[in-house]
Amino acid sequence: MDASMVIDLGRESLWVAVMVAAPLLGTALAVGLLVGILQAATSIQEMTLSFIPKLAVMVLALVLFGSWQISVMVDFFQRIFERIPTLFV
Repeated sequence: MDASMVIDLGRESLWVAVMVAAPLLGTALAVGLLVGILQAATSIQEMTLSFIPKLAVMVLALVLFGSWQISVMVDFFQRIFERIPTLFV
């Protein structure tokens, strides 16, 4: 196993992590921004007003994107397991 294989494996694993995390983090960011703007406009500083909508939208995003996230991770791990015999040659 040479350095280029290790770098390629690390790059691919980071890309999979970004792809899997992006839908949940993106929805949390968007809802947090909207709730923050709403709180600033109405001067309501209730902590649960920020938390509950974010939690609900993240659960919805997990329901929508969960099967895709699992399939991306399964494909990645299958590729990793297929590479194992060639790693130490």
